[in-house]
Amino acid sequence: MIKIAFTGPESSGKTTLCKALSDQLHCPWAREFAREYLENKKSYDWNDLDFMAKEQVKQWNAFNTEKLILCDTEMLVFKIWSEIKFGRSTKTIQQLYETQNFDFYFLCKPDIPWEFDPLRENRNDRDALYELYFAELIKTKRPFIALSGSLENRIREAKSTIEKILCK
Repeated sequence: MIKIAFTGPESSGKTTLCKALSDQLHCPWAREFAREYLENKKSYDWNDLDFMAKEQVKQWNAFNTEKLILCDTEMLVFKIWSEIKFGRSTKTIQQLYETQNFDFYFLCKPDIPWEFDPLRENRNDRDALYELYFAELIKTKRPFIALSGSLENRIREAKSTIEKILCK
């Protein structure tokens, strides 16, 4: 199985890309569990992050028989979210981040318009958050490219990269 992760700050196009590429490549995509979970909650706390992270991993594992899976978030999102919201990451999230096993990451640049969503919290910090993602992916030597520009450009670049990975 080849697992591809989409990461980056909120409203940077992760979900839109996963949906579009899933349709074009005829493969499943694992949705962002946190979105489902938080839609019916008015607030959340430290313990909710650990629960959501564990459930996200369960979603990825549910696709273990597929050749290719696209994942609309990963543990770096939880790590940075936890650090920004609560000042530090939980041990659970740190452990899940260190042991997650993706073949490739697409870092989505927030150079597209921010879209309102009641679950989004960092409208004015997207560029600074992007730099945290970029620095962490470099530091941990994870294989990635940054996607920017129009949706068509992002789809074209991501699809080309995934096709190369599949041919290996």
